Amino acid sequence: MRKLIYGMNLTLDGYITAAGDDISWGGPPSDELFQFWSDQLEATDLSLYGRKLWQTMSSYWPTGDQQPNATPAEIEFARRWRDMAKVVFSSTVDKVDWNTRLVTGDAVAEITRLKAEDGGPMDIGGATLAGAAMRAGLIDEYVLATAPVLVGSGGTPFFTALDSWVNLNLVETRTFPGGVVLTRYETRR
Repeated sequence: MRKLIYGMNLTLDGYITAAGDDISWGGPPSDELFQFWSDQLEATDLSLYGRKLWQTMSSYWPTGDQQPNATPAEIEFARRWRDMAKVVFSSTVDKVDWNTRLVTGDAVAEITRLKAEDGGPMDIGGATLAGAAMRAGLIDEYVLATAPVLVGSGGTPFFTALDSWVNLNLVETRTFPGGVVLTRYETRR
């Protein structure tokens, strides 16, 4: 059975975007944090995306390695992202590319099926998609890179409303430049 990991950058008050889908609150990540996420991507067998995050990622990373100011780390990340297997869950997206498959049906059923397959870890991104997986008890690990900024209400929260408690075990903490604190938790089963 595959492990399903939900990890993103978020604000101290728990948002992945501020009001209006604004992600500028974090500024560019430190080289160390960017490398952490790139290493996470390298260790991932399959990435699962909701529509909004897919649109954000696919608007830049397919050609991110061709940008004139791209750093070696960004070039590496773009190539990893483009080449890795991805699944987008959306009923409004018509076409996906870059080694990506589109699923328009029941996301929880498909994620459950994918988890049951043999293979390496999967990551899930996008608050709505991850929220559905959380409520279904499918998330095995949470990775939070918390920035020292408060954006107030009106944004997209990292965590969704749950029907029941989820008990977790802390397995890692790290501090990155700029005061970003990474915490990694495994779901206690």
